[in-house]
Amino acid sequence: MKIVEIELSPDFVQQVAYLYRDMENAYDGAAKDLNFSCTGCPDNCCDSFFQHHTYTEWTYLWLGLKTLDSTQQQTIHAKATRYVVETESALARGERPIMMCPLNEDELCTLYPYRMMLCRLHGVPATLTRPDGKKLEFPGCFRCQELTPAESPTRTLDRTRFLQRLVDLEIRLLGSRRMTAPKVKLTIAQMIVKGPPRL
Repeated sequence: MKIVEIELSPDFVQQVAYLYRDMENAYDGAAKDLNFSCTGCPDNCCDSFFQHHTYTEWTYLWLGLKTLDSTQQQTIHAKATRYVVETESALARGERPIMMCPLNEDELCTLYPYRMMLCRLHGVPATLTRPDGKKLEFPGCFRCQELTPAESPTRTLDRTRFLQRLVDLEIRLLGSRRMTAPKVKLTIAQMIVKGPPRL
């Protein structure tokens, strides 16, 4: 089978946009219940080391990158290359990398409408039920934890339904290639350096 760049149909793009919108609404609701905001926070979650796992988000990210002019793309690519080199060096030393995402510019995301699931849901307390039934719990960022002591009941954001919708989109995108496609486990920087996904 010929290896080609993955292309997204207009309907598929719309479905990803709907999913991201629903994630954003759920996050905003949970944050409002907790009276939680990132405004004035001394930290920046964009320097957290996150890896992402779907061709769907990788392809959608590149859809966003292609909306930028060539100068912006070159700047981001250079930052992504530096990110990959430095994070791989940190991992080789047994350290968890702390480095600003190459999409961050002046404390803002260059591709905010295209940001990934983890970028959208990180911060507030959350749960996730895996296919095997095991429930995972995420306490939220340090600032949110200060607002929600362990002994106090809080509303948590259930990520399960969003992950399932993302999985459904991934199955639809890959089709017959789903069982043979290499697994994705990449940072945003690696997705930028590697270029648009090809199968």
